[in-house]
Amino acid sequence: MARIFPSAVTTGKYQRIMVYSHDAYGLGNIRRMLSICKYLLKSIPNLSILLISGSPMLQSFRLPQGLDYIKLPCLNRGSSGEMAVKYLNTDLESILNLRSELILAAAKNYQPDLVLVDKKPSGIQGELKSTIDYLKNYLPNTKFVLLLRDILDTPEKTIQEWHKENYYQIVESIYDRLLVVGMPEIFDLVQQYQFSEAIASKVRFCGYIRKDSGLKNRRTIRQELGIKTNEKLVLVTPGGGEDGYYLINNYLTGLAQNQAYFSQQKIRSLIFCGAEMPPEQQQQIYQQAQQLPGVTVLEFTNDLMSYVNTADTVISMCGYNTITEVLQKGKKAIVVPRIKPGQEQLIRAQAMAKAGLIKMIHPDLLNSNLLMETLFSGLEQVNNSNFINHLDFAGLPRVADYMSMLLFDSFYIEQSSNVALKSA
Repeated sequence: MARIFPSAVTTGKYQRIMVYSHDAYGLGNIRRMLSICKYLLKSIPNLSILLISGSPMLQSFRLPQGLDYIKLPCLNRGSSGEMAVKYLNTDLESILNLRSELILAAAKNYQPDLVLVDKKPSGIQGELKSTIDYLKNYLPNTKFVLLLRDILDTPEKTIQEWHKENYYQIVESIYDRLLVVGMPEIFDLVQQYQFSEAIASKVRFCGYIRKDSGLKNRRTIRQELGIKTNEKLVLVTPGGGEDGYYLINNYLTGLAQNQAYFSQQKIRSLIFCGAEMPPEQQQQIYQQAQQLPGVTVLEFTNDLMSYVNTADTVISMCGYNTITEVLQKGKKAIVVPRIKPGQEQLIRAQAMAKAGLIKMIHPDLLNSNLLMETLFSGLEQVNNSNFINHLDFAGLPRVADYMSMLLFDSFYIEQSSNVALKSA
């Protein structure tokens, strides 16, 4: 694909993107937004990106030249769905005001050409509203893009929230594009969430996000873990890990009850607790694992893709990032989706299980025996779903294409592309 960026090429002017990353639960949002930021910097010349997020794990990720961030005070959305202050001993309203003022100050001084907003059109509890008002009044040429993952929540909950928060009206009046990093064949959110014609005209399905291969190859990881060529590796990862103890505990309990089978089949286990798992739960997992052969427990990695590539089978929840990484590599997967506070993962797991891409265990049915039965039955099977060959992983280049159009008010000369880009 050959692209022409007239203003960037002729003037050398740096285009400025400000990215707002929804950050109240887990690591999924920040990992996804960082992947997008890195790809934008590689594919668009003369670009500068300022990322704004409250994720406590921002400092754990490598940042490329051209990308920097402002760290907001952390919020936390527990399993009940209610927002709370994560670390500071103060009330929620004060922290939301502080976050809102920090975002506004960043916008005033950075003066972005384009604002990319993750998931919530007006931010967490409306914290973006003052920034949106300022930019529309004083920098009216600023473009706004809303990024949505493939599934938000059930249609009932999502429609209710979008009406309550006035999201439909905000999107119609403020946003230039809605970019969906998913496929309508898996979940058609335009139809499911009852988008108006005005909103639907702004929607572009981009496909799922393809991740880089990882920092280490399969051989290196297996050598580091001491895994022999005739041994299989099961990777267990509950994402951020805040609510992942139940999954890991069931796996270790099942392993303890089936040590002879694991030994006979030469199965090794690698477990990531997740950086947000409570320390006391991590300690319990370490203690359990020490009593079992062939188990390695690590807290966190910012290079999960390398380990997914190394594994033969992955046991996980069904968050966007993890499951797309697993499917991208064609791995066998057993998923136990999170069902609180939202049911996004359950909807995704059900759709993908129906397509034959994964095996799903509902968390209400999860126990060590069922988990082991599902694992053992799938170890020798090959993923023979025809649908996996039709999964669209062109999300990053398409996101970059659509954002480039808005930044440069131009279209590209495309020599080869999987999607026909049309003017809106």
